[in-house]
Amino acid sequence: MVITDFNVKEDYTMQQFIDHDDFSTNHSGNEEFNTLLATQVSRRTILKTGVACSTMTFFGSSLIGEVAQAKETAKAVAATIGFKAVEAGTGDKIVVPEGYSYQVISRWGDPLFADSPKWKGDATESSADQAKQVGDNHDGMKFFSIDGKNDEGLLVRNHEYINPDFIFPKGVEVAGAGWNEDWVKKSQRAQGVSVVHIRLENGKWKPVLDSKYNRSINAHDTEMVIVGPAAGTESMKTNADPSGTKVIGTFGNCGNGFTPWNTYLTCEENVTDYFGSLKEGGAESTTHMKRYGVSSKDSEPEYRWETFDKRFDVAEEPNEWNRFGWIVEIDPFDPTSKPKKLSALGHFKHENAAVVIGKDGHVVVYMGDDQRSEYIYKFVSKNKYNPNNQAENRGLLDEGTLYVAQFLDGDTKGDLQGVGKWIPLTLESVGTNGKPLSETFKSMGELLVHTREAADLVGATPMDRPEWIAVHPQTNEVYVTLTNNSDRGSDKERKGMGGVKHPGVDDANPRVKNPYGQIVRWNEKESDPSAMSFTWDVYFLAGNPKVHPAGDLMAGTENITDKNLFNSPDGLAFDKDGRIWIQTDGNFSNKDIYEGMGNNQMLVAVPEAGDRKGEIRRFLVGPSGCEITGITFSPDYKYVFINVQHPGEYGKHPRAPKDVKPQDDPLAFSKWPMGDNEDTENSGGRPRAATVVIWRDDGGVVGA
Repeated sequence: MVITDFNVKEDYTMQQFIDHDDFSTNHSGNEEFNTLLATQVSRRTILKTGVACSTMTFFGSSLIGEVAQAKETAKAVAATIGFKAVEAGTGDKIVVPEGYSYQVISRWGDPLFADSPKWKGDATESSADQAKQVGDNHDGMKFFSIDGKNDEGLLVRNHEYINPDFIFPKGVEVAGAGWNEDWVKKSQRAQGVSVVHIRLENGKWKPVLDSKYNRSINAHDTEMVIVGPAAGTESMKTNADPSGTKVIGTFGNCGNGFTPWNTYLTCEENVTDYFGSLKEGGAESTTHMKRYGVSSKDSEPEYRWETFDKRFDVAEEPNEWNRFGWIVEIDPFDPTSKPKKLSALGHFKHENAAVVIGKDGHVVVYMGDDQRSEYIYKFVSKNKYNPNNQAENRGLLDEGTLYVAQFLDGDTKGDLQGVGKWIPLTLESVGTNGKPLSETFKSMGELLVHTREAADLVGATPMDRPEWIAVHPQTNEVYVTLTNNSDRGSDKERKGMGGVKHPGVDDANPRVKNPYGQIVRWNEKESDPSAMSFTWDVYFLAGNPKVHPAGDLMAGTENITDKNLFNSPDGLAFDKDGRIWIQTDGNFSNKDIYEGMGNNQMLVAVPEAGDRKGEIRRFLVGPSGCEITGITFSPDYKYVFINVQHPGEYGKHPRAPKDVKPQDDPLAFSKWPMGDNEDTENSGGRPRAATVVIWRDDGGVVGA
């Protein structure tokens, strides 16, 4: 069997893509992110504010030479946007452009296998039932084509977390009334990764339920191996695994990545939410636990797994939590294979993994730590990619060097432009205190378990919640979503962090209580992902010109208009032509400063060349209370797959019921996807996360 998805020789760029703790655990005091929040003069519009005046100092800076050289090295082919933008909305269905159609597939609770139980709709399914059903709250995903086909492949998809109001029946309260061990197991089996064989038949995508590839990789059943420098270290050893080399399960799976040797990368993000302790007075809380935000008392109220699974009790198993918060590599075409936790790529709240091949053949993985005031990382493999030896390539992510980014002002402070460098996290690296990291960490394995602490010591630049990272397929320019920071400049103490306050405004973050977010981008030296230095700026600053006057930074950049309003950019991906697809996970109240933004959505933009450069158009609006996340394409780019996560979450939605609890009436707010272009068999009962596949009615490339 030959699996094809991209041409490695021509321009190999791979990128695929909630956060329960969006508060800082960073005590390092490192200088805040001094990145550009105006445009690079040669390539984008100017902020609609007085900041444009300060940008003029850029012309006199020597940095302009570096930027011009970088842009001369990497030129994009003009891409186009060919659809009519959809309007913002607050309804309970999917909205796509005129001339497009869509289908809802693979909902939470749908069958994975030929003998899977049918969906009941009342949440009374057992953990054994859930083990044979599609998991909950879909997130990052990848379509792996079979034999190069556009109409058949494996849909590999993350299931990030659960909604207790919907996954448990009425009368069952987490750690309260009706709570038992099987509900814990059900929660565990609803999270992780699913592999679903799908095929296009008579214009409809359908699961192949008797396929040998279908698989549930979850938090309760799936044994995994730990590879790389941290395998076998003291911090990875537990009572159940004294070797420190094997672990059960994965959970908190947010974004993803994929490799040219056809493996899937799932990213463990908010894993600390799942750990707590039943010990009276709480377990001992270490500095390491505090740096990562691990509770010494109860875990988050959605889970409370420690009530029946002692490995999640930090008093019983103080090292178990160290074994989560990694990137996991999965071979979707070998259902007997054990997933690998890749310790060389670092231990933190992984959002996604953007994989590229450097000019010298080394594999590069860009990653963000999704929490306020955390860092951006880059891994460079020790060995080189060999397109003629895929078996050998499967060890490339086991060994290499992890780097952390430092963003600097350049020659002129305040010119809203910057340069940066990658600092290696090795035992030989010297910290800002003048001492090598070997004086703090006794081995590379221990350093990687303590990735955040190591990054603190070398002076990495704290950022505001780096979300997805994507790489332009033609230029190798790297883009990252910084979703928001409502506490910036507020002098407010970070939650549970002993008085540490949120930072004030700076060049990259010029708005107090920034509610909207932005996208930052950088060019590696000579457009080589393996390079150790880069220049950077911001692609856009989200805002709302409907409610903020001209000249106010809250109005955003000029490519933000009353026709494409949005907040909190999150998911991010490029298509083959260089269009960038932007997904949001933000405030859907549609009032006050969010007026006109409506439900969460997906937009398409042309970041570079052509007449439409900088333009952003709304492509899709999601149903009530949801996040739009996860994105993948068929090889011919005529189908795009996206996920609708947590439909029906009340939040501050204008239509959310005021006096009805979700568990009492699950359909009071949202019935999605019931009746919205879905297969009506086994439908209803409660809102359900699902995948949506979209295509052009004329059979053309989506977005064009």
